[in-house]
Amino acid sequence: MATHKFTHFVPKEKEGTYYTVDFTVPQNTERVTVSYAYAQPVKGVLRDFFPTNIIDIGLMDGDGQFLGWSGSAHSTIFVGEFDSTRGYLCTPVRAGTWKILVGAYRVLGNGVEVTYTVTFDEKREHLLFGDTHVHSDASDGKYDAATLGKMAKAKGLDFLALANHNNFAENFHLPHIPGLTFVPAVEWTHYKGHMNFFGVPAPFENTFVANSREEMRALIEAVRSRGAVVSVNHPKCNICPYLWEDDEAFDMVEVWNGPMRGTNRRGIAWWTKLLQAGRRLPIVGGSDFHKKTPYIRLGNPVTAVYTPTPRAEDIVMSLAAGHAFVSCGRNGPRLYMEYGSARMGDTAVRQPQTELKIEATRLRGARVILVTDKGETPLQRQSAQSLRCTVPVRDETFMYLKVQRGLGAKARVLAVGNPVYFV
Repeated sequence: MATHKFTHFVPKEKEGTYYTVDFTVPQNTERVTVSYAYAQPVKGVLRDFFPTNIIDIGLMDGDGQFLGWSGSAHSTIFVGEFDSTRGYLCTPVRAGTWKILVGAYRVLGNGVEVTYTVTFDEKREHLLFGDTHVHSDASDGKYDAATLGKMAKAKGLDFLALANHNNFAENFHLPHIPGLTFVPAVEWTHYKGHMNFFGVPAPFENTFVANSREEMRALIEAVRSRGAVVSVNHPKCNICPYLWEDDEAFDMVEVWNGPMRGTNRRGIAWWTKLLQAGRRLPIVGGSDFHKKTPYIRLGNPVTAVYTPTPRAEDIVMSLAAGHAFVSCGRNGPRLYMEYGSARMGDTAVRQPQTELKIEATRLRGARVILVTDKGETPLQRQSAQSLRCTVPVRDETFMYLKVQRGLGAKARVLAVGNPVYFV
């Protein structure tokens, strides 16, 4: 993050006019924030009745594109590709000479000095939090997409996948909510199991029907050929489990669906057995939210993904790469692992004297467990708020982190991460 601060004097003779002041936006900037301050002898509603300085603000980019105007309603404004101050365009930030639009509405006799502070946020990797399994009123949910988006924003979520049952019409008219990404999704709902198709507005053509294993595989391959990523949902659910005798039909596993309970513990155990058998399967988690209830809540759990941008395609790509973990909520435990240049979801070549770096935060006294193909190892005693350590890598084929309260079959899992794989 870089900051440029400068002053600009507005003389009395400029009162009642509009003009521009230049500043330079550097390369590799993702968001531009402009704050300004000046002397105001009278503030608030009284400024309409007593003499005071009132300087308005707007913004133009380096191509001369008008980005927005807020008058004197905001002392700080920002513009970026994915989120902007209300009244300003969301647009990619390009380097160049940008312009502050100065509105000299009222200027006292001696003029006024305005201090501008411009902050440039560099392009960086994002850690985004979202719910990958939500239903709207386009299927059997209660709320429309816009309402769900506002609810997600209020919970601090960055992305939302509306995975409606066997239909995709809504994917073509999802609302635009600055700061929230809608990820195209469909929940393929079959009597032998449910799967989410991520990343493509219309993942199947003409029909979702499959009445045999062969027809199911043909449908899945067609979905994949369109670019969708396939995730098996709640595979060990008591009501609608995954019953197809085919563990190759999906690319990801929803190991955590709704509140943590036996269904999810069995799902995590089943996924771990697939890892032990040699599969490399990323995980996701979703609330399966339909309406407000005391039990099932939007954003419980969340999937947290390390992604280069908040674009839907980058989120899906990062989920499919396994650069993610699942946590009990937006403020739940956070996980990170690194082995050389490899991290969660990646495959690393074992190197002598190189250890796996582990970071777990927001633990609130919960225990961190290291899970490998050899078994489970607690990494610290309970009561810690965070954990930073390294562990040796010997002949393990994978390692992942799990955060939980208690031990044994009924331990309450608070977070689970994707593995680092080793060869």
